[in-house]
Amino acid sequence: MAFRPLHDRVLVRRVDAEQKTAGGIILPDTAQEKPSQGEIVAVGSGHKAEDGTVTALDVKAGDTVLFGKWSGTEVKVEGEDLLIMKESDILGIIE
Repeated sequence: MAFRPLHDRVLVRRVDAEQKTAGGIILPDTAQEKPSQGEIVAVGSGHKAEDGTVTALDVKAGDTVLFGKWSGTEVKVEGEDLLIMKESDILGIIE
């Protein structure tokens, strides 16, 4: 990938939402919400404190994470729609 986030930012690829409800009803694309789950594609170097020390991020490339519904900024990298967000926007890692 030709993009590397800076500092405490991460690049996330959304995981596709489920196409059917639990009852088996197929949802059209217009009725689906954007998923709030994704895979980390790339991470920055870490959070930089005022004294210059760098704290590494808790997430790494390949982690599956949960994030807030309105988190991040949508960007297009190499023709793919991705999200860039701060690590603090991530709610947790799915193991």
